[in-house]
Amino acid sequence: MALQVTDWIGREETAQGRVEEIQAAMLAATLSDAGATAPRHGDELPALWHWVAFLPTVSMRELAEDGHPKLGGFLPPVALPRRMWAAGQLEFVKPLRVGERLTRHSIIKNVAEKEGSTGKMVFVTVAHEIAGENGLAIREVQDIVYLEMPEKFRAPKAIQPPTATVIDKTVPVNEALLFRFSACTFNAHRIHIDLDYARDVEKYPNLIVHGPLQAMMLCQVGTQHMGRAPDRFKFRGVHPMFHDRDMRLLAEEDGQGKLRLCTARGDENQGLQATAEWEETA
Repeated sequence: MALQVTDWIGREETAQGRVEEIQAAMLAATLSDAGATAPRHGDELPALWHWVAFLPTVSMRELAEDGHPKLGGFLPPVALPRRMWAAGQLEFVKPLRVGERLTRHSIIKNVAEKEGSTGKMVFVTVAHEIAGENGLAIREVQDIVYLEMPEKFRAPKAIQPPTATVIDKTVPVNEALLFRFSACTFNAHRIHIDLDYARDVEKYPNLIVHGPLQAMMLCQVGTQHMGRAPDRFKFRGVHPMFHDRDMRLLAEEDGQGKLRLCTARGDENQGLQATAEWEETA
């Protein structure tokens, strides 16, 4: 009997990794303002930077046309040509440090087929537990979506940016930023770095700003505003963000230890929405 993609539910994988000092320096140079000091070996790792600890180092022969690793392996071989990181949620149990030995245990929690306005979609939910040398540090749930190839770009319904904000920062976006972040994350997905591919094959009008890049920037400004990293952080993409215009980082307070954050394209639409939560400390 042929395997179904739902047969991948329950599959597990364990990976070893760490964030080296040079990786932290590269991320700091890419994400931070001029003059910012990069964390050194033994320093606390900023929230979400563990994403560069477990990079899939597949060979060139193992890359698909879009620059992603070919289908199969731990993730199910979904027979749809496009894939992206759709959403995520994280609980930070204790801090990690630059250079610390890390272990990530992953399990596929669900595989669900749906029909959307753009056609068939398959959502794969992966749960991760990341441990450092002192035990469990992060619980994370990652949602990956697989999509059909469109005949033309159909923009999702625009969600207007908030106006009553406590954070409103504009970040320059250009090809250099996207290339640097792709390099930091060892991500060859061509929608971020190859304009001809993005336009001609996947029908986007311009290069796509990485979802994880947006999430890291939002988490960073939230951390700066509140004075410490959040205890919980969740995010989801609601509209593609393109490289042809600078990006706003916005946040509203809800008065209950939360920030509602988003990226935005001027006053036109939100790109990625996030919520950061802080527990009260004694």
